[in-house]
Amino acid sequence: MLQSWQSHQQYQEQLLSSMTGFYQSDPDLVLYYQNQLNNLYELNLDPARDLLEDCYSSTGAPARLQAQLLRSFFLMSKCHIFSIPAWVRLLSASSILRAIAGYQPDDHIHQVGSYYDLIDRIWCADPELEYEFEHSLHPFHRKPKKKYGKNEKQPVRRPGIVQKLADLAARDRVLEKRPERLMQQIFARVAAEPAVRQGLFGDPQKLVVSGDGTCVLSGGSAWGSKQCSCREQGLYNCDCPRIFSDPFARYGWDSYHNCYFYGHTAYVLAAYNPVLKCDLPIYLRMVQANRHDSVSSIVALSEFRSLYPDFTIDTFCGDCAHDAVGIYGLLEHWKIKAVIPLKSNTKADQKPNADYTINDKGVPVCQAGLPMVNWGFNPANRRRKFRCPLACGKIDHCDHKETCHSDSAYGRTIYVTQHQNLRFATRIRRGSAQWKAILRSRTASERFNKRLLNDYGLEKHQARGNKRIFWWSLVHATNILLDAARKLNRPTFVSILTAACAA
Repeated sequence: MLQSWQSHQQYQEQLLSSMTGFYQSDPDLVLYYQNQLNNLYELNLDPARDLLEDCYSSTGAPARLQAQLLRSFFLMSKCHIFSIPAWVRLLSASSILRAIAGYQPDDHIHQVGSYYDLIDRIWCADPELEYEFEHSLHPFHRKPKKKYGKNEKQPVRRPGIVQKLADLAARDRVLEKRPERLMQQIFARVAAEPAVRQGLFGDPQKLVVSGDGTCVLSGGSAWGSKQCSCREQGLYNCDCPRIFSDPFARYGWDSYHNCYFYGHTAYVLAAYNPVLKCDLPIYLRMVQANRHDSVSSIVALSEFRSLYPDFTIDTFCGDCAHDAVGIYGLLEHWKIKAVIPLKSNTKADQKPNADYTINDKGVPVCQAGLPMVNWGFNPANRRRKFRCPLACGKIDHCDHKETCHSDSAYGRTIYVTQHQNLRFATRIRRGSAQWKAILRSRTASERFNKRLLNDYGLEKHQARGNKRIFWWSLVHATNILLDAARKLNRPTFVSILTAACAA
């Protein structure tokens, strides 16, 4: 059971009281930690109490000061400390850090084992099965030899899997027993939903989110620990099964650095706030490194709808890795606008024996080699209309006027229906000003990935396994949302403390 849970109001009052003494004796020290103070003063951990209640037994010795323990993770992240043992030593030596975490002067701080115990408790997997899996033999996979071009994505491993997953998601088949669901709920209730209520994401019924995956290196070795006797027989390059410190890690292709990496892929749904110029994460998922982004996007969008039933995605942005018919069909089923660039080697699925082609922007090209004129989208028939450029006055002369299959002054008309190909008959016309403006916001997910890896140093933790890497990614994402909230015109903790000490 949980005992002596420190409420958010109690923490704010205690923090203001304890920091007053530090500020009067050493104001420079308080100002040195002003970013940490401003973030944690706004971080309300009360919604996490109900979520953590079922993680503890109703009998036995009660768990004490769990709010302080949970808050220590976010303080550790903001202080850019990447080792839990190093953090415990620093916390023991610094009275101001203990006060920022919410500890009273006579409280015993948590030791290293308590931090790992909390992570284990909120990871919803069978501990015995997980221990057996982590300490059993697994096949050894060498680094693939086949390389891809610059900015070229690794192909989908199983053809047709995107359409199969899209069909399941359309029937609301969500994997509710996934082990990371409680961590996702803590992030949603503690960080994402308060950010939405503060207006950081705009209208929660018309969210514009972008999805993208980023490479996360594992702290474990790709070679594993051999348990065979091949070395005794003079065989030093065997492929026998081994024990790995991170059995979930795989080799994946990094299209940006044009090389393979060993680790995981963090898939994120993020939004961009144009007023504050902030990139805001709202959903994260850690998947295997060799999983394609098109597969991860379907899982992410499906879990997002289950995690945030009161929010509605209006537009989804993705890179060309998301250019799959199954994704377009699922987005259309959910009435979500798709803003996804076409692949460079795309081929239009057009009618047999058609005397026109479709360019990379989804616009039919007539016999004269000219793009036809967009004439609007008919939602009732779910099709987009295109007219002859000569009849619309875009050109003065056409050599193919006599051979064109229309004698009407209105000119030839071509309809691209969504049933024909959802990739081209999108709700927002490809190449339009609105489409281009929304597509530019797609980089919000990429910039968030940069903050996660570089600014907050996710890989510097040298963590192993989905459980710990994913938890640290959510902790850093929470601080990123708190950083964005500080840009709102509201009093910060330091300003409140300064005014209280001056009164």
